Amino acid sequence: MIQRASLGLRGPFVGSRGWMDREDAWLIELINGADLCVMTRLLGYVDPSDPCFVAAILTITFNPLFWNVVARWEQRTRKLSKVFRSPYLACYSLGAAILLLNVLRSHCFTQAMLSQPKMESLDNPTAYRVGLALLGIGSTFVLSSFFALGFTGTFLGDYFGILMEARVTTFPFNILDNPMYWGSTANYLGWAIMHASPTGLLLTVVVALIYMVAIQYEEPFTAQIYQQKASSSRKRS
Repeated sequence: MIQRASLGLRGPFVGSRGWMDREDAWLIELINGADLCVMTRLLGYVDPSDPCFVAAILTITFNPLFWNVVARWEQRTRKLSKVFRSPYLACYSLGAAILLLNVLRSHCFTQAMLSQPKMESLDNPTAYRVGLALLGIGSTFVLSSFFALGFTGTFLGDYFGILMEARVTTFPFNILDNPMYWGSTANYLGWAIMHASPTGLLLTVVVALIYMVAIQYEEPFTAQIYQQKASSSRKRS
């Protein structure tokens, strides 16, 4: 999924307020304030040399890098649109590739959890229900974002010149910024808790940090695209 939304049309655009949105700042504060002993305990369960763990880290890191590099390349050159003879077909193709990459990422995430020890204190029915609730909340944000934005709005359509006419302010964008990214993060967190997996918890932190970097990379560029659109509209009028 792309776990995306931007410029009020996908997550980053909605409610942009400068270098860092409130959800991003809250997450950084949470991570910075985490008890060092807890983090040390988590790391004690994790074997970073495990091939499944390495694969999960690579896919988590690669996916946002891939879609940002390809989308910016398309925005500059229109090469994909020329190859497919349509910006819509090009966007659909990139979206399909992103979906497949996200399936691979989720598979690697799950395999990394299964290959490493569980945390006994999380291996209980209460924790499982908490994880299930987080999975439900995250899925609600992801799916409702997709329905609000549509396929091209979700999968970088603005980089293909497929721009939305108005800012999306309906649910879930009236609840939080970047709901697809944070919904995806909640899914991974819930999945990790359901598996009582400290490896999953650590990988979820990596997912969140990568999304935060992606947001800071995407927001100014996407804002520039819509500013150019607004400027062109004013000149025509």
